[in-house]
Amino acid sequence: MTQTDIALLLADAADEVEIGIAPVEAVIRGGRRRRARRWAVATVTALVLAGSTGATLAVTGLPGHTDGHTTVATGPTTPEARHVSVPQVTELARGTDHGNSWRVVVSVWGAPQDESEAAVQLAAMRKYGIEPALLPDHRHRHLVGMTSYYSGLYYGGNPLRTIIFDTVKGWEPLTGTSLMSGALPLGKANSDGPDRLVVGAVAITARHVKCGWKDGTSTVVQPQAVAGSPVEWFACAAPDGTAYQNAEVIQ
Repeated sequence: MTQTDIALLLADAADEVEIGIAPVEAVIRGGRRRRARRWAVATVTALVLAGSTGATLAVTGLPGHTDGHTTVATGPTTPEARHVSVPQVTELARGTDHGNSWRVVVSVWGAPQDESEAAVQLAAMRKYGIEPALLPDHRHRHLVGMTSYYSGLYYGGNPLRTIIFDTVKGWEPLTGTSLMSGALPLGKANSDGPDRLVVGAVAITARHVKCGWKDGTSTVVQPQAVAGSPVEWFACAAPDGTAYQNAEVIQ
């Protein structure tokens, strides 16, 4: 293939891709419409999706190019290696509140390759403690090729309380100062009280997140990598007597 051929291929590909910045309103509306894709915040009274989004054009594997070597990308092949039935779990934060220990975790479940693997995964999710109403679509075929993630709170001896979760075909990374977060009371399910716990995700380039509280104080935390996730995650807990007001990426 000549340089001219390559240039023409690149031009054709660029013509088919619309590159731009999606309005935040459209992104938020899109998130609300994507209930079937399970992007949601469970038992959370505050949700923030802020920042910018964009598109990137990448052209790889141009036809006609040979260099005498063939490289085949391979990944884990067994369900266990792909974390279909046993998720990758990362702890984000832990502490003690009124004598009760608590911790926040994120679990990432690998994509099943067929309906039998999807059935095994759903059974494993139930055993893990995910509420039935928050499980991915019960029709197994809709799980094939999809990755699921759940952030959740363990408070005292109470069951896992899901916070932010989704099941996606392609998990798009956040960029710039984009931030997705949810806030809820620090306690067991159906707890009343102020939203003192904030959990969210940011771009891997984000250095710090500032959680602002209604009493005018704030807490700064450093996001951390989560196994299996293309974004980094954070968790903040407000002191007694105040509640969540906002969260933002600070460099």
